[in-house]
Amino acid sequence: MRPQAQQLDSHMGKILRIRPDDSAPTDNPFAGQPNALPEIWTLGHRNVQAAAFDPQGRFWVVEHGTRGGDELNLIQKGKNYGWPLVAYGEEYFGLPIRGAVTDRPGFEQPRYYWDPVIAPSGAQFYTGDAFPAWRGSLFVGSLKEKRLVRLTLENDRVTGEEHLLADRGQRVRDVRQGPDGALYLVTDEANDELWKIAPRR
Repeated sequence: MRPQAQQLDSHMGKILRIRPDDSAPTDNPFAGQPNALPEIWTLGHRNVQAAAFDPQGRFWVVEHGTRGGDELNLIQKGKNYGWPLVAYGEEYFGLPIRGAVTDRPGFEQPRYYWDPVIAPSGAQFYTGDAFPAWRGSLFVGSLKEKRLVRLTLENDRVTGEEHLLADRGQRVRDVRQGPDGALYLVTDEANDELWKIAPRR
């Protein structure tokens, strides 16, 4: 299936943009191109786990890599994010990814990548008032490392990474900001839990 991520006649490895009635907008980047599905917005994605809009309205996704190479990508119209031709990491069994390099002309680089991986899950930009110091941070759940990851960004680049709740030892599946400014997390365990993160009173 890997080659399909680079083929415009397949939805595999793509971000799609559609209207509420399921039709493809005519200003999509590949609309009207022969043998291209008109709803494709970007291509070359491996395994998107979550998507979030930042406070400026830009669209970001986090993706699982192989053994190394989980990615944070800023999604831009018509761009190619590389998989499987451009990738960080290696195969699960330890060999290089056949035909892949970490950079090629014409392909987008991730804005950030993890190696070793964290197995990212849900993602949420924080815009609330409960934690002013966290405003603008991107929170990402981690399945493999069993924690909540906070990324700080400046000029579209990650400038810091903080790991939270690692002492709980639970896979974090999703994170969302509530209307009260608190963060709400769900875990991915045999007995799932819902956590609320709020300031101490």
